[in-house]
Amino acid sequence: MIEAAMLWNEPNNKSHWDPELDPEWRLFAEMVSAAGHAIRAENPSLPRVLGGISPIDPGFIRRMERAGALDVVDAVAVHGFPLDWNLWQVHEWPAKIAEIRAVTHLPVWVSEVGISTFGAEEVQRWGVDRTAELLIGQAPRIHWYSLYDLPREWEATTRHREAEGSSYYRHFHMGLLRQDGTPKLALEAFARHTPALGLCQWFHYEDHRLDEAVAWMKRLGVTYLRTGLSWADSFRPNALDWFDRQMRALEDFDVTVTFCFTPEHRGLAPHHTSPPQDPNEFAEFCAAMVRRYAPGRVSAAVHR
Repeated sequence: MIEAAMLWNEPNNKSHWDPELDPEWRLFAEMVSAAGHAIRAENPSLPRVLGGISPIDPGFIRRMERAGALDVVDAVAVHGFPLDWNLWQVHEWPAKIAEIRAVTHLPVWVSEVGISTFGAEEVQRWGVDRTAELLIGQAPRIHWYSLYDLPREWEATTRHREAEGSSYYRHFHMGLLRQDGTPKLALEAFARHTPALGLCQWFHYEDHRLDEAVAWMKRLGVTYLRTGLSWADSFRPNALDWFDRQMRALEDFDVTVTFCFTPEHRGLAPHHTSPPQDPNEFAEFCAAMVRRYAPGRVSAAVHR
């Protein structure tokens, strides 16, 4: 079932929102407000979550509050990767959650947390246990990123790609499973913490891993999942057929669906990070997806 709709992904990260086109995030807040109202009109009981921020920045949450974006969401979310990309230590997780709680009354979700095996699989195995110890009980939703390594033949969704050096290549080593589907050392550790830990797994258009991923998640005891439906992908041939297949495959899980990524021809600039030319077009996409996959049904309440 669809348990929540998330609006965008890492909006305060230039890999997912272009700050040169929207330096004060006014356009982003306008887009979120339009989408939040549109979702509420389709399904008043479906929780709406502000897209997970990275870095964890209380100032950004305050900015969204001033702009009115928090008026249309029921929770906020954070992302953290302290052993790979952040400039803080894994032991600081509770303090990072507290920083956001201090500036909003809304529940704080952890919609992505993960550790790569770029250096060694043993680091990830230790990190799963330490992360679970630090976060379970601190947030109503904890989505481990991710089940699969990103295939080497694909590109990571980030603006500067190889120019980022080793930071870019870490994107390809975040899975509990290797690209070929074989388990890494951390898989068994992760299974010890389900169902308290969920997963974040992005499925690309016509992703060949979908059915196998579902089987693995059930085997691991996963009950809740975060994934995405891409506004940009909605313009591909047979997009709705793919969306239908994806959502049918995931119907046994509590799914947080993330709506994000601007179609090149609908942005102020031809890139997925661009603000849309018309924020109502993104809102219309969100409404259409809720109407199709969560049409007015009663959804799980966001825990406070």
